[in-house]
Amino acid sequence: MAQETSAYETIVYEEDGPIGTITLNRPHDGNMFTVAMCHEIRDVFNVIRRETRTRVIVVTGAGDKFFCIGGRKEGMEDTLLYAGVLPTLEMYEAIEKCQKPVVASVNGFAVGGGNVLQMLCDCTVAKASAIFRQVGPMMGSFDAGYGTWYLEDMVGKKKAKEIWFRNPKMTAEEALSLGLINKVVPDDRLKEETRAFALEIADRGAFALASVKAAFNARHGGVSGLSRMAHDLLLRTYLDTEEHHELAASMAEKRKPDPSKFGH
Repeated sequence: MAQETSAYETIVYEEDGPIGTITLNRPHDGNMFTVAMCHEIRDVFNVIRRETRTRVIVVTGAGDKFFCIGGRKEGMEDTLLYAGVLPTLEMYEAIEKCQKPVVASVNGFAVGGGNVLQMLCDCTVAKASAIFRQVGPMMGSFDAGYGTWYLEDMVGKKKAKEIWFRNPKMTAEEALSLGLINKVVPDDRLKEETRAFALEIADRGAFALASVKAAFNARHGGVSGLSRMAHDLLLRTYLDTEEHHELAASMAEKRKPDPSKFGH
């Protein structure tokens, strides 16, 4: 039985067994990001990182037309400082920091920041009628960071530049053929097929999945990515070794450590 958390205004979060689902809940406005939504997605991922009930997280949009078509900038401060920019990076970084695999379930148009969002997710399942598009330069905007680096990794440099320069509409099948998404399913089967996809991943070793995700992220994450690998994963493993226990004990007891216990 799915359990819903109602502490959010712009998203819905619910858990059903090992699967947690985040639904962007502004269907009247294309499920577009607002400052509040960016913060709520960041916050819910921070909560998810700290619990062990779920194994895989699904991100989708409310309704049957829009996954997400970008962001709303109205209502922000008129300033050149950070308060004048949608805090999308905080949301993207929260997805990367989450040790659990994140699956995008694209239920309609994934445009602009919405397409970048599905790219940031580890895998993407899309319904057959979904549309993918980058429109920034058409509107005098851009995502010169996650939106370019990740796209280049997925489709190659030449195609990534074309997508950003020409802004073509891409069908789900076209996106699949480019490597932009993982799977296309019938429109009326999206929820079931996404859950089956997520449950298959949930059967794998949680620590192994976290390690693999951290290894992928370390490539782009620099010191932050490497620290995630070393601190969140390797350090935790090391703290369970006989070597660590012997060193900690010898310091507490003010004696020399016994090197015969190193490496065990």
